[in-house]
Amino acid sequence: MHEAVPHLILASTSRYRRELLERLRLPFDVVSPEVDETPLPDEAPSTLALRLARAKADAVAAQYPRAIVIGSDQVADLDGQTIGKPLTHERAQQQLRRMSGRAVTFQTAVAVVRRNAGYARALLAPVRVQFRELGEAQIERYLRTEQPYDCAGSARSEALGIALLSSIESDDPTALVGLPLIRTCTLLREAGLDPLGAR
Repeated sequence: MHEAVPHLILASTSRYRRELLERLRLPFDVVSPEVDETPLPDEAPSTLALRLARAKADAVAAQYPRAIVIGSDQVADLDGQTIGKPLTHERAQQQLRRMSGRAVTFQTAVAVVRRNAGYARALLAPVRVQFRELGEAQIERYLRTEQPYDCAGSARSEALGIALLSSIESDDPTALVGLPLIRTCTLLREAGLDPLGAR
């Protein structure tokens, strides 16, 4: 007898996360989580990323308690200050000016929830990124070309945004794009779904 709900659900509308999860070759559905992403007063960027990843997974798991649900969130952290998605050209300019020549930590969190098994856990995958010194013309050319207004910190490293950077330090290579697949695989195995064993 088939399950009435999807076995694996990605609680995200991000095309970047969907494309990354597809690398695991597991069948999954996508459900948009209805979550308020407003930071709490004085909330640290890493705490915010973990809280929102878990909240997204929880929101969808409440609808599909027999499914394994993945939630994720990313926040750029500049000296302990949260830098989110710019959404507009002007805010993206401001973000890149602030980050020029600076080290920024992209706090990427992933959560996996399987309610009927009582499983819920979230992990953080910080990525330290060093930005090059950026001139106004470089910032403008990048933004006009890439339009990364839906990316935390206005930098899309998997495309032209890599030219903004001088180094990346991470132990989970896909974390900067939006979903840390090493940690995701760890959590999926703990929740009862082994990417190398489920077919």
